[in-house]
Amino acid sequence: MVLQHLSGAHEMIRTYSRRVELPVLGEVAVPPPDKVAYYAGVGVLAAIGVIEWPLALVITAGHVLADQHLSGLAKGVGEALETA
Repeated sequence: MVLQHLSGAHEMIRTYSRRVELPVLGEVAVPPPDKVAYYAGVGVLAAIGVIEWPLALVITAGHVLADQHLSGLAKGVGEALETA
């Protein structure tokens, strides 16, 4: 049981710990491939006019903030596992 939790935590850390330095934005988390596909889908919907660009930006910003929250959560879990 504990090993399942540890392997799940390691997978979460690996998924949400990739970061890249951008000139204007600073250090940001790199989303997993499935999230990139989601963002691309939102962009396509906005490009063909199914949704408006401001709505697409709000949706994307919400998901980016949620991903960053999970990134911080994964970092905290990783630090807790290291000290255990």
